[in-house]
Amino acid sequence: MAGPRVARKVPGRRGGDEDPVAAVRGRERSFPLRRKWITPIGLAVVAVLLWWLLRDEDPAEVWSHIRAANPWLLLLAVAVTTATFPVRAIRWRYLLEPSQQDSPYRSRFAAVCIGFMANNLLPRVGELARAYAYSKREPVTAATAFGTLVVERFLDAVAILALLLVALASPGFPADGLPPEVVTGIRLACLFLGVIVIGSLVLLGVPERSADAARRFGRVLLTPRLAEGLASLVQGFATGLEAFRGWRLMVPAVVWSLVVWTMQALSFWIGFLAFDIRLGYDAALFTNGSVAFASLVPTPGFFGTFHAAVKLSLADLYGVAEAPALGFAFGWHLGGFLPITLMGLWYLRSLGVSLRAVTK
Repeated sequence: MAGPRVARKVPGRRGGDEDPVAAVRGRERSFPLRRKWITPIGLAVVAVLLWWLLRDEDPAEVWSHIRAANPWLLLLAVAVTTATFPVRAIRWRYLLEPSQQDSPYRSRFAAVCIGFMANNLLPRVGELARAYAYSKREPVTAATAFGTLVVERFLDAVAILALLLVALASPGFPADGLPPEVVTGIRLACLFLGVIVIGSLVLLGVPERSADAARRFGRVLLTPRLAEGLASLVQGFATGLEAFRGWRLMVPAVVWSLVVWTMQALSFWIGFLAFDIRLGYDAALFTNGSVAFASLVPTPGFFGTFHAAVKLSLADLYGVAEAPALGFAFGWHLGGFLPITLMGLWYLRSLGVSLRAVTK
């Protein structure tokens, strides 16, 4: 990979374009105690979750399952999950295009690695670190880069929900192991979220028509004033995502999002085979969704939350014995943790930026 580019001044940058890194730093001066306690609280959550997971298990037995795993299949699983990061860099091009046409792949990939490294070592600062790293290499403000990552998280939610619905509808889903009310509730919740996601996609693709449709719909059911308010709300949401309007950019970005998460689920499924867990790809899709939702809890490196989601999916739902399920969780997580963390640290060094600076 080439060395870092010299950051150039962005034409037309206004004083009101706030740098999110500077903004966070300013807020931390106002709330020093909150910043001081973020990492200890995250570590406490990790400790509690790991204690809960291992309270009824012999760590030596879990370790024996890790040692007995097929090393070649585990390496293949790690390779597949590591390959999702170049794919993420490909997808990012479509989100950055309104601000920077033909953005260099090397800069995107370097920033992706730095962002996920930061998420592994620090609680939930990866998006800020990624935007900051990209702004150091390219003539795009950190605020603009960060805005594209908000859209990226939305696309991740679209892909995860779509694949989770596939898992829930598959014949292999163990609905018999759950109360019917729980299964129905899960499916209705996913369906409801799916409708919201589809509506949001339509809004992003045709924002003006969506606002007109909201206005006409509101005039049928609401007073004229409320109808105009609904139309303004829809238009405001579309304006907030103005950089990502139109099908030309959205369709390939959605497709690449599906590629990212199907590859992630494939990595899980290969990991199942490495630990002699005989489940289908649909179980990997469900575990993938569970892990994604659990990652919303901010813990360093997703320790504890990742393992709890795997246990709930494999042991509590699919009936896998807890020791091999936890063996897979610890073995796969550690294998996937190391490559992206090391690559991110290498790229961070190439930028001449310290991890302490990213923390601030």
